[in-house]
Amino acid sequence: MKAIEVDAYGDSDELSVVDAETPEPDAGEVRIDIEAAGINFADVMQRRGHYPGGPEPPYVPGMEAAGTVDAVGEGVDDLSEGDRVVGMITTGGYAEYVTADAQSLFPVPEAMSFAEAAGFPVQFLTAHACLFEWGGLEEGESVLIQAAAGGVGTAAVQLASNAGATVFGTASTREKLELANSLGCDHAINYTNTDFRDIVDEETDGEGVDLVLESVGDDVFERSLDVMAHFGRMVTYGVASGVPAEVSNQRLLFENKTVKGFHLGQAAMHDPSRVMKAVPELTDGLASGDLEIVLGESFALEDAAEAHQYLEDRKSSGKLVLEP
Repeated sequence: MKAIEVDAYGDSDELSVVDAETPEPDAGEVRIDIEAAGINFADVMQRRGHYPGGPEPPYVPGMEAAGTVDAVGEGVDDLSEGDRVVGMITTGGYAEYVTADAQSLFPVPEAMSFAEAAGFPVQFLTAHACLFEWGGLEEGESVLIQAAAGGVGTAAVQLASNAGATVFGTASTREKLELANSLGCDHAINYTNTDFRDIVDEETDGEGVDLVLESVGDDVFERSLDVMAHFGRMVTYGVASGVPAEVSNQRLLFENKTVKGFHLGQAAMHDPSRVMKAVPELTDGLASGDLEIVLGESFALEDAAEAHQYLEDRKSSGKLVLEP
């Protein structure tokens, strides 16, 4: 089978097309004939070697895969060949086939494309957990979502707006701002020419927001702390800048602010029910049209390096996918 391999930590040119052995499912697993694989910024961080506990080269990246079951391992009774599925995996999604734990998979409705399905697990489960389970967002509160036009951002804007929150969001272009607005963002801020602190301060009469979803690190983390209201909360779930941020406990103490971290893979490993309990609500929202999976560009499998660079250059809106 064709697969994409990270040959060494480094730039996007470390991604290469290789011929790999087609995997066989172990007990409790199925093999998926992949139709679409999700691209996440975590894939980029792993490739750079900046992802704690990430895989060591050479490896096949990709933590989301959607397709049809084409082989079933021993002990799997609830899935059959031909079933349409999507799920989270540790690695291996950038390929024509991958094996996955049958219990980690979700059915894909006939009305949903595989590309859309590949944009569901990481984005919507992360957004929902950060907003509600970790962030405690309630109706009538305000939230600032960094990178509001990205994969997680587009999901978070919709969920927060539907929950009755006032939504602030940052993005870098007019097109991305318009996308965020169309999904329910009340105050879309172009961070390339405006300090989001000024807008939040003006629109909240200096009170700040109740919740921040932060995924960048570096000085964006510190400035996000600035816009939090007294007793405000932040959930940090990424380091897109590549520069980890630090926070003074003295500042949290005297400003009565809370910072929580969220990592989907670790959360699902240690307490899967806490994350997965949102699945029925999310799938119902998608089925009813209250939520939508916002797709960005689609790339052929062999163009994975181009896709990574596209993401790193901040050209993307919505979810990027590879289609073998």
